[in-house]
Amino acid sequence: MCVSAKGEGGGAVMGRRRLGRVALTGAVALGAGLVSGCDAVPARSDGGVRKRPATPEGAWAELVAGNARWRTLHERHPDESPAVRRELVAGQHPSAVVLGCVDSRVPPELVFDQGLGDLLTVRSAGEVLDEAVVGSIAYGVLELGIALVVVLGHQACGAVAAAVHADSGHGGLPGPLRYLARQIRPAIDRTLTGDACVDAAVTANVRLVVSGLTAEPEMAWRIAAGKLAVVGARYELGDQRVHRVD
Repeated sequence: MCVSAKGEGGGAVMGRRRLGRVALTGAVALGAGLVSGCDAVPARSDGGVRKRPATPEGAWAELVAGNARWRTLHERHPDESPAVRRELVAGQHPSAVVLGCVDSRVPPELVFDQGLGDLLTVRSAGEVLDEAVVGSIAYGVLELGIALVVVLGHQACGAVAAAVHADSGHGGLPGPLRYLARQIRPAIDRTLTGDACVDAAVTANVRLVVSGLTAEPEMAWRIAAGKLAVVGARYELGDQRVHRVD
């Protein structure tokens, strides 16, 4: 049985329901088309909103470049100028949806060095999917035309650790947390123990959430058509690096 490792608050759970499961083998990732990094799109000289990438590949490359700036302490804090604020009154055109944990140390705009209007962020403990979370992500994809969804788990997730702890019979959880633990439970590898068990469950949970999102019919056909990518990723607290989870 897994024995929980210490972690901090935040949990991940697969949703309250699965809307019309659709078989979609191999459509989760972008494959070779997703580049590992590139220079970020520069800010406009007049301080206005940057032209944001419209493809999944371009959006991922922008996030990779932003995370490289973050972890090397070269943040640009883009799109925060008065000109940007004025432009955004008229509308928004974010280039990616990021579903992340509620953990206070993993704010997507910071770890990807993005600014106002750049990301549509949805946060739930451990990237848990429920109807509200799925609906929020779908809003970005269907209404705003966003081409990239990133499911961002993180090292030492407290919600995953709590689920592992409860699964191993080492104590109960308060009512609302039991819901989270039930959703995370399928990600637990009971052949592992301690920190290794929690760490493996963090990654497995990301994959589980990605699988749930790609099964949504409205997203599935977009993925098949190359109009959308749903990518799993992890943020490492130690070196502040984001890396893909395939």
